[in-house]
Amino acid sequence: MAIAVVDNEAIAPLLSKTVDGSVDSRKKPAVRSSSGGWRSAGFIIGVEVAERFAYYGISSNLITYLTGPLGQSTAAAAANVNAWYGTASLLPLLGAFVADSFLGRFRTILAASALYVFGLGLLTLSAMIPSECKVASSSCSPPRFQVITFFGALYLVALAQGGHKPCVQAFGADQFDEKDPDECKAKSSFFNWWYFGMCFGTLVTLWVLNYIQDNLSWALGFGIPCVAMVLALVVFLLGTNTYRFSVRREDRSAFARILNVYVAAVKNWSVSGSVVADAEESHGLISHTRSQQFSFLNKALVEANGSCSCSIDELEEAKSVLRLAPIWLTCLVYAVVFAQSPTFFTKQGATMERSITPDYKISPATLQSFISLSIVIFIPVYDRVLIPIARSFTHKPGGITMLQRIGTGIFLSFLAMVIAALVEMKRLKTAADYGLIDSPEVTVPMNVWWLVPQYVLFGISDVFTMVGLQEFFYDQVPSELRSVGLALYLSIFGIGSFLSSFMISVIDKATSRSGQLSWFANNLNQAHLDYFYWLLACFSFIALASYLYFAKAYVSKRVNSL
Repeated sequence: MAIAVVDNEAIAPLLSKTVDGSVDSRKKPAVRSSSGGWRSAGFIIGVEVAERFAYYGISSNLITYLTGPLGQSTAAAAANVNAWYGTASLLPLLGAFVADSFLGRFRTILAASALYVFGLGLLTLSAMIPSECKVASSSCSPPRFQVITFFGALYLVALAQGGHKPCVQAFGADQFDEKDPDECKAKSSFFNWWYFGMCFGTLVTLWVLNYIQDNLSWALGFGIPCVAMVLALVVFLLGTNTYRFSVRREDRSAFARILNVYVAAVKNWSVSGSVVADAEESHGLISHTRSQQFSFLNKALVEANGSCSCSIDELEEAKSVLRLAPIWLTCLVYAVVFAQSPTFFTKQGATMERSITPDYKISPATLQSFISLSIVIFIPVYDRVLIPIARSFTHKPGGITMLQRIGTGIFLSFLAMVIAALVEMKRLKTAADYGLIDSPEVTVPMNVWWLVPQYVLFGISDVFTMVGLQEFFYDQVPSELRSVGLALYLSIFGIGSFLSSFMISVIDKATSRSGQLSWFANNLNQAHLDYFYWLLACFSFIALASYLYFAKAYVSKRVNSL
């Protein structure tokens, strides 16, 4: 007996130093002091900086390459860019499914990184093939092999980032134990610094890589991201011995368990309320808001053929996924608004006075860097100043709740669209005052810096809503589906991009009937982007009101986490 007591006393301190539900690279219980935390997160954030540098090195200037060396028309190139971007935004759902059901996050990241390098290498080789095309022309036709290689490589990159994007972020957040108070605070901070690193990589791309592509060489401009991804893979592997790996607690995947609940509820749809009540009582289902929300799923508890269809835990897992739907839907308008900065904002800037010096004009596309710049400046202020102040009042790890953070960003995006509409009204009035309505080739004597406030507001709103959505969808799904949770967050912006294109197409046709000028006429001095911005502002206000309603009714996965 004495020996048993000694063994327990010796083991207890060791268990208290390990992280529940996590193992290290040697499959042993992860020791808190030598694994995870910021030590591991630093490697992973570094990988994200390189990956975003590579991704935006392709996407930010893609339309220029398509209308240049590949000789496509502006319309065809825009269609190809939208199709590729939408595909790239939805593929994380596939990558996350593979990671959470089969490979695990670590192995999925390795496979996606290798595919990334291969795709970028092919892209570089395709750019090295000589082409006579310099600008879009019907008489210019690049080699067929070059076109096939380029688009094949481009969609390989989309597939690779589909596996890379949700898994790296989820794996990074896995390095913090949410049951430990200090690590729980650090995890909330991780999402801020993650987004900081992502935007830093984007800034470097906009300022450096695009210049190389436009003025030096496309092959070099595509080759540098390839080298960056090789270095990212090396950095990721260097941190292997410090990582924590989540352990699956059930033999069945979370997908199978959740699907089983939905199927069982459908099969028992005709079961009477009294039978369901008996099943709830026999399973000890407590009658409170959490258990009674989506109570139609409680029918899955009714026994079929002498065996219970599902457990209480499985039922709550299924409900936690369903609870995300209203938040996901009400954030789609935010994504539609988000899609305007690289399109119509840029077109506005192209018509305005952009001279910095007598010999230098700022590119209208460069104004997008103010979004990333405002994020890079604001995140340290938010994380180191605003959160501690808010935390002293609310006593919450994140200062404010995730839902409050998301709602604040949606409100700021509404203000951004109001400001954008007012600025466009002033630009149109200036064009009219100077008699430039029918002279789209003449620069409107209004400084392009008038557009900066709407870009800055976009950036600050991203700090609230983008980062808040990342943390929310990671936190509120079952632990085994966290890659899928982050993929759901990314899908908001993929669907939002498609919705934006659909809206523009419908409005363009509706406003150009009977010979009238479209809101999106090629001559922006005759167009009415201000009407479109006011429409988006109205939609944003409605979406904000809907979001507040559903956020107030939202039942958290964990008590006091929201």
